[in-house]
Amino acid sequence: MFKAQTYLSRRHDLRTHLDSGIAVFMGNDESPMNYADNPYHFRQDSSFLYYFGLNTAGLAGIVDVDEGKDYIFGNDLTVEDFVWMGHHPPLKEQARKAGIENTGTILDLEKFLKKAVTAGRQIHVLPQYRTDNKIKLSNWLDIKPNETQKTESVALIKAVVAQREIKSDEELAEIEKAVNTSVDMHVAAMQMVQPGIMESEIAAKVQEIPVRDGGNIAFPIIATVHGETLHNHYHGNQLQGGDMFLLDCGAETAMGYAGDLSSTMPVSASFSERQREVYNIVLASHNAAIEMLAPGLPFIDVHYESCRVIVEGLNDLGLMMGNVEEAIQLGAHAMFFPCGVGHQMGLDVHDMENLGEVYVGYAGKPKSTQFGIKSLRLAKPLVPGMVLTIEPGIYFIPSLIDMWRAEKRFTDFINYDNLEAYKDFGGIRNEEDFVITSDGYQLLGKKKPKTIEDVEKQKSTRS
Repeated sequence: MFKAQTYLSRRHDLRTHLDSGIAVFMGNDESPMNYADNPYHFRQDSSFLYYFGLNTAGLAGIVDVDEGKDYIFGNDLTVEDFVWMGHHPPLKEQARKAGIENTGTILDLEKFLKKAVTAGRQIHVLPQYRTDNKIKLSNWLDIKPNETQKTESVALIKAVVAQREIKSDEELAEIEKAVNTSVDMHVAAMQMVQPGIMESEIAAKVQEIPVRDGGNIAFPIIATVHGETLHNHYHGNQLQGGDMFLLDCGAETAMGYAGDLSSTMPVSASFSERQREVYNIVLASHNAAIEMLAPGLPFIDVHYESCRVIVEGLNDLGLMMGNVEEAIQLGAHAMFFPCGVGHQMGLDVHDMENLGEVYVGYAGKPKSTQFGIKSLRLAKPLVPGMVLTIEPGIYFIPSLIDMWRAEKRFTDFINYDNLEAYKDFGGIRNEEDFVITSDGYQLLGKKKPKTIEDVEKQKSTRS
C-alpha cells in the first residue's frame, strides 16, 4: 500500500466531483476454480484498490459525500479461517492503513444501504463485472440481479476516470517497476526462442519472472507462432525454423500496477528478407506514433498516423494500392491492422475498461462502428500524467483474407493476388509503454530490444 494520506487525498478529491450521495466500491471475493477451497489467484478490484488500498477479499468501501465520512465493511476471520489461511489483522487495523476509522461487518453494510434506500439517498455504483457482486447489490438495494446496471452512476464513472487516468509520481514508480520486469520477460523469451522449443516452455519461463519479483502476470500470456490471432492464448505449438514468434505479456506488481509489452522475433537466427520488410513497416509505424505523442493531441490522430505509415509501406510491397487517405477512411487498412494503436494502462492493463470505453477513451462521445477503428480503445485528447501503450501491428489473417476476397471488398486498395502468398506469414506487433508529460512524452521503464539488429543480438547471446 501507499501511505494512508494517499488514499485520504483520493477520497477527498472524489467528493469534489460528486454533488451528493453515497459512492459504493465493491471489493472482490475469492473466485473458486472448481470448489470453494480451491480459488483462482485473488485479484482485488482496481477502483477499490485505488481508493482504499486493501488487497483483502470480501471487503466493500463507502465514500459518504454528504456526511464527509468513509467506511470499510468486511467480516473478520474466524478460527476456521486463520487455521487454513494464517493470521490477518482485524478489519479496524487494516482500515487505519487507508486512513479510515469507520468499519463494520457485511451485515452492517447491508443495513447501511437499506437505510439509505429508505431515506431516498442517491447511491452511486460503478459497473459490475462479477456476478457475485451483482447479486450482493441486488439484495442490498432491493433490485433484480439482472437490473444492477440501473444503479450505475455516470457521475461516479466520470469522477473515477478523471482521477485514475492521471498518474501520480508514486504510481508512475510502480508502473515503471512493472515495465522493467516486463522487459526482462521479453529479453528472456528472445534468448530462448529457437527451433524445436515449445511455446509452453517460453510461456512458463516468462511467467516465472514476475512471480519471482513478487508480483504476477498482468494478463494471460500471448506466446505464439500464430501472431495473426491477436489474443492467442494457445501454447501447444513447437517452433520451427522460418517461423516468427510473437510475445505479448506484462508484469503486475504486488500493488496491482501493470506493464504491457509486445515483441516479435524470428525463430531462426535472423529474420528472413520478407520478414524484415514487414517488420520494418511496423517499426516505422510504431516510431511515427511515438513521435506524435503530446498533451492536447487527440489520440485518434496518433492512430491514423500509424495506419498511414502501414498503408504506405504495404503499397510499396504491392499488397495495397491506391490513395492512402481514402483507403484509411474507408477502412481497407483494417485487413492488416484491425485494432487500435494503443490503450491506457495503470491498475488495469486496459485501464478502467470495466467503466466503459465511451467514458474512459472517448470522453462520453460515441465510438465508430467501422471494423478496425471500433477496436480503438483510446481516442480523446492526451493529458499530462496519462499512461498508454503504443502497439501497431500487421496481421495476415487467412480467414479474413478469404472472406473479403470472396465479398470483393476493397478491390481498389487490396491486391489479393499478391496477398495470397502471405497467408502463412503470421503477424507482427511491437509495443512499449509511455507517460504523457507537460511537453511531450517519456518512455516508461528500461528499453526493450525492438530494432531488427537489437532483437537478433539478443538471440545471439542465448545462454
